[in-house]
Formats: sequence, structure tokens, C-alpha cells
Amino acid sequence: MAGAKTAVEWLASVAPDPESCRWEWERNPLGVALLPAGRAWDVLILPGELGYPTLDVLTRILDRPGPVLVDFGDDRMGFLVPPGTAARWIGTGIRTAGAGTWIVVPYPGRSTRGVRWLVQPDGSGTLTDPALLELAMHEAAASLARGTDE
Repeated sequence: MAGAKTAVEWLASVAPDPESCRWEWERNPLGVALLPAGRAWDVLILPGELGYPTLDVLTRILDRPGPVLVDFGDDRMGFLVPPGTAARWIGTGIRTAGAGTWIVVPYPGRSTRGVRWLVQPDGSGTLTDPALLELAMHEAAASLARGTDE
């Protein structure tokens, strides 16, 4: 559970009042907090049908990708990337959350009925490299176009 505690501290560090955020988050029956993007990370939001194959590609080439969120119903996946990425991203069909936006973040290590972690943060600040994510998306899209799972 030490990893979850570190992840909680890392995530809560972006809140306007990290201590208050952590206290509320730990007691929230839904197990979620609203946190600002653009400070420690931005989020690139992919449609689930592209997100899952993209995550498969990333996990084949990386020991551990950065944190990845998925929403209820698996319709959208959010890849945590370095701050500033959202402002520069020009990919079609990909939504972004950067400076000035807030996202719902589940408490690490706790199951929730809505948004959940597919790849939990480890507290170290590891994020997915956006260039690598883009290459993985292209490979995943090409596999989907061919009708294969490679």
C-alpha cells in the first residue's frame, strides 16, 4: 500500500490545497477527486476503441507506461503525459486536458464504479512520452484498419 500512498501524494500535489484534497479524497465514498490538469501532467483522451490497442502497443515496448485512466463504459481512455502537451497536440479525434482544465481522478488502489486506473501512477511522476504515444496510436490505428490485433 506504500505505492498507493505515494501515488496519492503525487496526484494530490497538484491540488490548490493538497492536504485538504487528500483528506477529502480519502473519505469520499465515490473515491474520486477533481484535480487540475496542466501542473504535473496533461491528459490525452482517446476513444476506447483506439485507446486499448494503443495501450497494448505501449506495453509491448515499455516496461511501464505512464498512468492511464478509463471512464465508465470504457468509452474513453486518458493517458497522462507531460504538462504542455495538450497545448501543442494537433491530432484529430483526440481530446486534451491541460492548463485550465480539471479531471476526475480515482483514488489509487481503490475500486470505483466510474473512472478507474488501467495503469496506476506509481508516485514517481512517470508519464507517457507523447511522441511514443503518437507512434503507438498510429500502429494501433493501422492494425485496426487491417482488422488485426497485432
